[in-house]
Amino acid sequence: MNDIRRSILWVVFGLSMVLIWDKWQIHNGHKPTFFPSAAPAVTAPAASNGQPAAAGSGSVPAAGQGAAPAAAGETPAAAPGAVAQRHEVTTDVFKLVFNSEGGSLIGAELLKHAEATRQSKDQSEKPFTLLTQGGEHIYVAQTGLIGGNFPTHKTPMTLVGNPTALTDGQNELQVRFESAEVGGVKLVKTYTLTRGRYDIGVQHEVLNASGQTVTPQLYLQLVRDGSKLSSETPFYSTFTGPAVYTNEKKYQKIEFANIEKNKAEFIKSSSDGYVAMVQHYFASAWLLGDGVARENFARKIDNNLFAVGSITALTAIEPGQSKGVQARLFLGPQEEKVLETIAPGLELVKDYGWLTILAKPLYWLLEKIHGFVGNWGWAIVLLVVLIKAAFYWLNASAYRSMAKMKKINPRIMEMRERLKGNPQAMQQEMMKMYREEKVNPLGGCFPIVIQIPVFIALYWVLLSSVEMRNAPWLGWITDLSSPDPYFILPLVMAVTTMIQTALNPLPPDPLQAKLMWLMPLMFSVMFFFFPSGLVLYWITNNVLTIAQQAVINKSMGVPLKFSMPNFKS
Repeated sequence: MNDIRRSILWVVFGLSMVLIWDKWQIHNGHKPTFFPSAAPAVTAPAASNGQPAAAGSGSVPAAGQGAAPAAAGETPAAAPGAVAQRHEVTTDVFKLVFNSEGGSLIGAELLKHAEATRQSKDQSEKPFTLLTQGGEHIYVAQTGLIGGNFPTHKTPMTLVGNPTALTDGQNELQVRFESAEVGGVKLVKTYTLTRGRYDIGVQHEVLNASGQTVTPQLYLQLVRDGSKLSSETPFYSTFTGPAVYTNEKKYQKIEFANIEKNKAEFIKSSSDGYVAMVQHYFASAWLLGDGVARENFARKIDNNLFAVGSITALTAIEPGQSKGVQARLFLGPQEEKVLETIAPGLELVKDYGWLTILAKPLYWLLEKIHGFVGNWGWAIVLLVVLIKAAFYWLNASAYRSMAKMKKINPRIMEMRERLKGNPQAMQQEMMKMYREEKVNPLGGCFPIVIQIPVFIALYWVLLSSVEMRNAPWLGWITDLSSPDPYFILPLVMAVTTMIQTALNPLPPDPLQAKLMWLMPLMFSVMFFFFPSGLVLYWITNNVLTIAQQAVINKSMGVPLKFSMPNFKS
């Protein structure tokens, strides 16, 4: 029975490590290797007569990606030799860069979020860049028309007026782009920027001057390279890639690798939800109104370049008539309370995985505590205290069982040495000893197993919350989302882990005893690269566990001495 108990404990510990690493070997921050000649393209839904063209740097659509509109890869005759121009617009939360080619949004800096974290070597206060075009990183938002010879995101457009900034006392600012007629059809895009908001209204007006009825389709897409951010570490994993949300199947993440292999699975047809690009702490999303039928797509458009988007059909537009489609574009941090107010399900871009049902109330409680203490570091400490208090009696039961095992451990080891040549007699005497001492070898296991999902959920809350970014605790910890620059917290974490391990009964088997010490030590080494907030949470948990275990050991007359294996043998 003692061996069974130890085996279960090791399985639990191993499971915890696997969940914490969260498949980091797949998402380890290395740039993917792509083989475009061998990989089938993922095309937009068959309902369209054409497809959104390749986005990236403004090049002609890649071969093999499906039929693009005639205007997508070349300059329309109405604007010979047109040169794309950049136009910057600033609000209280954004510095945006628009491109006259297609009226696309090719740059977005978030003015309330710094590019570098406070504990990084780069102490620059430069705003965080989300959308960008040029250099090694590409991330843009585009729209256009397909289904015929219509304006696309490659069509030159003219900026109406010269809006540059949201001025004091001004609540809204509009940025309007108009295309020349392509096939007798004109597309007008109007971006509405609102003070304090990360969602942008985007009105598309289609005017038909062709002399015949047209039925264009509007596409909205986000285009991004498949590389992770350089700031990420291989020691913990966060998701980077497209996502689709529908009421039918809720939040669906799409791996870049699955898009390339033509194995991406998500709801293609819907009349609700959104499409998004997600990365650690930040996201972008295109949102059409509920009830608007659309076809969702995810496709590879170039080497290490991917698009996710939606296509919606416009009803027939008679000559001289126009039709409008309203959409919204979200660009910003994954602030849960803000996301909930923008659209149903948008808060899920802050991904807690399968423990969302536990993580959301933990985040709510963490936020309430922060509102009281005004410091995210102390909020983490107090939240762990509350969780430990809630599980106090359950933990007490586990620690009493461990104390009993620790008390009789010398007798068990003496008995195993004495009867090591007779396993059957050893087992019988061990079971007799358990009955006499009223010890349940599994008594310390189940209470701990019950609590593991709660602490893993809290781990994901701290790892996913953008509020930790550049949030100070005290002294040298000026950013809870970055590793401790002096490794003080990880060292404290390692010491408390060793103390906690030493308070537990030592397995009779020498090899198991050594592993019981080495595995937590190896686990502690990982935390040298973890965000300070996560290490602080683990230290607090360790200290409270040590205190409760020491009190229970003393109350049961178990000597307060550390169990150490013989590493020389």
